[in-house]
Amino acid sequence: MFENLDWLPVITIPDSLLRLLINTALLILMVGVLRALSARFIRRTVMSAELRGKWLVNSRNGFLLLLLLGLVMIWGEELRTLALSIVAIAVAFVVATKELILCFTGSLLKSGSRSFNLGDRIQVKEFRGDVIDQSLLATTILEVGPGKHMHQRTGRMIVLPNALFVSEPVINESFTDTFEFHVFTVPFNREDDWRAAQEALLESATRQCAPYLEAVRKYMRKVGAQRGLEAPSVDPRVTIHVPLANEIHLIVRVPARSGERGHIEQTILSEVFARNDFLSERAASKRAAPE
Repeated sequence: MFENLDWLPVITIPDSLLRLLINTALLILMVGVLRALSARFIRRTVMSAELRGKWLVNSRNGFLLLLLLGLVMIWGEELRTLALSIVAIAVAFVVATKELILCFTGSLLKSGSRSFNLGDRIQVKEFRGDVIDQSLLATTILEVGPGKHMHQRTGRMIVLPNALFVSEPVINESFTDTFEFHVFTVPFNREDDWRAAQEALLESATRQCAPYLEAVRKYMRKVGAQRGLEAPSVDPRVTIHVPLANEIHLIVRVPARSGERGHIEQTILSEVFARNDFLSERAASKRAAPE
């Protein structure tokens, strides 16, 4: 009957494991016998039903605690080895999934801080564009540029891992919804007629912004009241910056409708430079002189 059972695997138990199993069985047997004897003793000697029930419950819990302590003492070395193995596996898992964990953390960070929403124009490191999609792992933007001074889409899509938002600052260029400020720089040489250019830029900016300037003023007052900030001046302005001894930069700041910053900048520059190049007399004479 048992002649064809040679295929069955032979299970061998190491001596150390066999010793632990025997000690565990003896411990369980001993605790079980002691609990039965104590319960029998309590039932015979304690006459009060309420007190007898309390003693039975306390004795059961005490023997259970004794059993757990005994098991820990018997299997302590193996439990320590198992704990070290679990810690090693956990460390290896964290190292292997570090980027994924950072992406989840970045997603929580940007959601908690409300740093930007869909449709906002953001810049992270050298990446700049309009947000079109967000997920737990990545944020997708349509690139705007080239560079940080242009406002036209390049047609390229950039997928940013959310881990970037943990270590890199986020610039949100769409802090306000309806109107926003736009700043651009017009460089000149020091000998050029930059004073005339300053007046022309200010005149053109004021004319372009005049149709909606009062609406911008009311909107900025509303935003300031909501956020507890002082409402900024919304009038167009042209300020002077001297980065080098022989250069003058005119910094133009104008209010613009959301999404029309590039349009108003090009309109002002085209209108101003269509009339005059603002070159110095010497440069103008060199250009006019025949070769």
